[in-house]
Amino acid sequence: MPANRPVYLDNHATTPLDPRVLAAMRPWWEENFANPHSVEHVLGRAAEAAVEDARAHVAALMGAEAREIIFTSGATESNNLAIKGAARFAASQGDARRRVITVATEHKCVLESVRDLAAEGFEPVVLPVGPDGLLAPETLRAALAVPTLLVSVMAVNNEIGVVQDLPALAALAKEAGALFHTDAAQGAGRVALDVRTLPADLISFSGHKIYGPKGIGALYVRRRPRVRLLPLFSGGGQERGLRSGTLPAPLLVGLGEAARLAQAERQLDAGRIGGLRDRLWAGLRAEVPGVAQNAPQAPRVPGNLSLLFPGGATAQAIMAAAAEELCVSTGSACSSAEVEPSYVLRAIGVPDAAARSCLRIGIGRFTSPADVDLAAAALGRAWRQALSETRDAAE
Repeated sequence: MPANRPVYLDNHATTPLDPRVLAAMRPWWEENFANPHSVEHVLGRAAEAAVEDARAHVAALMGAEAREIIFTSGATESNNLAIKGAARFAASQGDARRRVITVATEHKCVLESVRDLAAEGFEPVVLPVGPDGLLAPETLRAALAVPTLLVSVMAVNNEIGVVQDLPALAALAKEAGALFHTDAAQGAGRVALDVRTLPADLISFSGHKIYGPKGIGALYVRRRPRVRLLPLFSGGGQERGLRSGTLPAPLLVGLGEAARLAQAERQLDAGRIGGLRDRLWAGLRAEVPGVAQNAPQAPRVPGNLSLLFPGGATAQAIMAAAAEELCVSTGSACSSAEVEPSYVLRAIGVPDAAARSCLRIGIGRFTSPADVDLAAAALGRAWRQALSETRDAAE
């Protein structure tokens, strides 16, 4: 990375492409550009074989069978297909259940997918979380007292990094006879996901969150017992009829290589990244007296710091002061441009005024010790500058 580029600490928004992934993709842009569905000729068959090899790597990341993986454009599409597809198929078969349960801190695409179903006669239920960002099992159990079609709970929150207890929550859903879906965009490659022990029916994820390319992702659809979906749109019937369209072989090769690396290096990455997070947190406490973490006692992924800066300086002002040195964000990349405080922070009880002073840090595979040392110093300077400007404006 050029010396004059800012330190990148926004790995929850997207991760950089691993050079090994780029190397795996390049031949499929340059040497064999064939359509993987053109199996009548040798180049098409080679592209098809590369796609199926990628499917096997993606499946292995979650202990699945290759034929349980449906390729999509990313987690947003996967979440829509899982939630709307399952609900619509059940309704088409005369299933009387209409309740679809999710959580207040879910990604926007999950919340909006569930809410969209209300127009089709379904009953959206959005459950609260505690101050730690976790969905309490007893809260889900109470909601499941009403016959429920589907429960959707994300693996890892995209803002505060909190890891939900998926095995316990999925077990409750299955006991109640409901399907269980998880948005694992932030979880894949960061936490263990094994469908041989986790009773999830549907799992979504994106390539660009695991050091793969943007514009590609997948949906796991359990075969035993078989989960049935209706597709979102019509076409040539690719991907078991669930996701029509020509498969982009280069992107899929990249996704497969990213999944292979994530499986092989998850524990190594977690240990190193966790050490860097602790180093950054120690540096920040020295630079910014009174800085705090949101949901500090909750289990979280190693690379996450959701920070509350003291004194009334807004996160936007801090980011502006550190713009030349750091890439960080105020929250979800899908909503960080909004003026309103984060709905995730509101859901865990952070007051609006405090939420406006929160920054999200995402440390990743390519972050260095020098990066986090620079970040601590830069954030300290930026906070002091923003605080001074805030006080001057108030006088």
